[in-house]
Amino acid sequence: MKTEQHVVTANGIAQAFRVAGPVEGVPVLLVHGNCSSAAFWEPLVRRLPETLRVVAPDLRGYGATQAAPVDAGRGLTDFADDVAALLDEPTLFAEGARPVVVGHSLGGGVAMRLLVDHPDRVAGLLLAAPVSPYGFGGTRDLAGTPTTPDFAGTGAGTANADFVARLAAGDRSAEARTSPRSVLRAAYVADPSCLGDDEELLLDSVLSTSTGPDNYPGDAVESPHWPGSAPGRRGVLNALAPTHFRIAEELLAVTPKPPVTWIRGDADVIVSDTSLFDLAQLGALGVVPGWPGPDECPPQPMIGQTRAVLDRYAAAGGSYREVALPGCGHTPHLERPAEFAAELLALTTPTTAP
Repeated sequence: MKTEQHVVTANGIAQAFRVAGPVEGVPVLLVHGNCSSAAFWEPLVRRLPETLRVVAPDLRGYGATQAAPVDAGRGLTDFADDVAALLDEPTLFAEGARPVVVGHSLGGGVAMRLLVDHPDRVAGLLLAAPVSPYGFGGTRDLAGTPTTPDFAGTGAGTANADFVARLAAGDRSAEARTSPRSVLRAAYVADPSCLGDDEELLLDSVLSTSTGPDNYPGDAVESPHWPGSAPGRRGVLNALAPTHFRIAEELLAVTPKPPVTWIRGDADVIVSDTSLFDLAQLGALGVVPGWPGPDECPPQPMIGQTRAVLDRYAAAGGSYREVALPGCGHTPHLERPAEFAAELLALTTPTTAP
């Protein structure tokens, strides 16, 4: 399929989205992750059948959507509210449509929030390398117990300043390890050759990220705990921090509970039990000095947390399927598009049944 881009005003901001397939087709909503945009779905959408109606929005501060500020105190609710407002646009889906919602990374958290707030609008969830239901960083066990009272070591203070500066400058070089292109090749995927002819499109998508205290990465505050900073109240990384995004119990209380497919790569370096983007893990590796040790600040068991919550979701009457792709990194829809498409189509099957 081939997408077209449109812009509408919804939830008070100008929102861009890509759309493909007939309005009456099986509804699918694709929600991208951090430091990307709807363009990240293009390589997948090309493989999808014309029987689907695919809508892929640019979240606020990404792609061509307005760079409205992110209130981190609401967790990922600003993003979810924007997406919910789009669902009310009559030209996107057929009346009464309940899409399968696909969320990648940060978008997985947005998808969870959308389900919690609007369970009647979601037919199923496909969570691709999603953020843990207990947020990103700062939790010590499978129940999301905080390591410090202020979740030090999470939020905007963890962002690499050079990466942020290069992002803001539109740097397209590949020499520095912190350039957006280098990060795309090394962190977003396990095998950079999978980017192929789409690399420039995907790099454009990364570079579309709005930077600053209101968007990426956000603001930070000082903390008496290692490493000296804690999440602020503005911006994306703070919205992802467990201070503000802890959705496990709300997810378990959702009624009705749609089916969930959780797909991830076992070589993911971003969302992992040994994430290289978790300061506690970097401290354990000796990369960040002053780490107080595993008793006070262990790495976050992100995969274990998600599995524990989904096990409880199933025990409470829902269902889920875990798909772990060997040798795959953080973006399975780019690295294993055929397998990803098959899992998506399997989730859409109930919506097409008479």
